[in-house]
Amino acid sequence: MKFVISLIVLASFISISGCSNNEATPVSEYVAPPAGLVPTYHIGVDDVISVNVWRNPDLNISVPVRPDGKVSVPLVGDVHAGGKTAEKVASSIKKELEKFIRDPQVTVIITNLRSHEFLTRLRVTGAVRRPVSINFRQGMTVLDAVLSAGGVNDFAAGNRTKLYRKENNKTVVISIYLDDILYEGSLESNILLKSGDIITVPERLF
Repeated sequence: MKFVISLIVLASFISISGCSNNEATPVSEYVAPPAGLVPTYHIGVDDVISVNVWRNPDLNISVPVRPDGKVSVPLVGDVHAGGKTAEKVASSIKKELEKFIRDPQVTVIITNLRSHEFLTRLRVTGAVRRPVSINFRQGMTVLDAVLSAGGVNDFAAGNRTKLYRKENNKTVVISIYLDDILYEGSLESNILLKSGDIITVPERLF
């Protein structure tokens, strides 16, 4: 009898170990990186940039980046801006202007971040009253996002909510105990969100 029990315990342990890689990370074990920070911003299509050349106001422009990733600059012509930092674009323009102007001082400023809008949005899907895609704001929490979706509906299994987050080219899945947040005031899993996060609230199994 003891031998049979030992086999059952061993089989259970193997089964649990084999499934562990597919389970969500408990929020108590998850260490979040700084929320919403982008190490380096790269210019994208539809971003509006301002090019300023010191002491040459006729060369100053404010233009959106075209679908081909380029902008047209006086004297220089087309300059590739898409995928580059503002500093690199300024350096490229400066290099071309040196053919016409002695020691040009060029500054490029991104005045409208249109291309980054959908990359930084938050999504709330599943058993909520109004699935939404909303603009990310630093300091937003899980509760903020769910309330923006009108809260959960009558069929929601709130404590089985999952948060999907991209980190280092991998998707991290974090368990969110939404019922505890909404109905018990337990805020342990009401974590700070990052741009691009997706919150999914499943329905109850009947």
